[in-house]
Amino acid sequence: MINNTYLIKEAKAWIKRKNGPDEVVRIIPDLKTNDPVVSYELYIAYENDPDYLGRILFDAKGYWIYDGEVLSIAEQEQLARFIINYVETY
Repeated sequence: MINNTYLIKEAKAWIKRKNGPDEVVRIIPDLKTNDPVVSYELYIAYENDPDYLGRILFDAKGYWIYDGEVLSIAEQEQLARFIINYVETY
């Protein structure tokens, strides 16, 4: 699997929402070792029963697609950019 992203464990990202208040999104990677597609599940952070926002999938070339109906294009782009540019600090 070619992984062009840096996010390999759960993270939280702040997004500016188009229709509503800005919020923090919980991003959970689904890293299957033999799958050429890397999937990230998206949830509202800090809720006991969080809303599911969909998922973002990256192919082996680094192209991404959003699988969901909740996020606007601008919101999708914010999260994809966060995942692509994520660098773990130690």
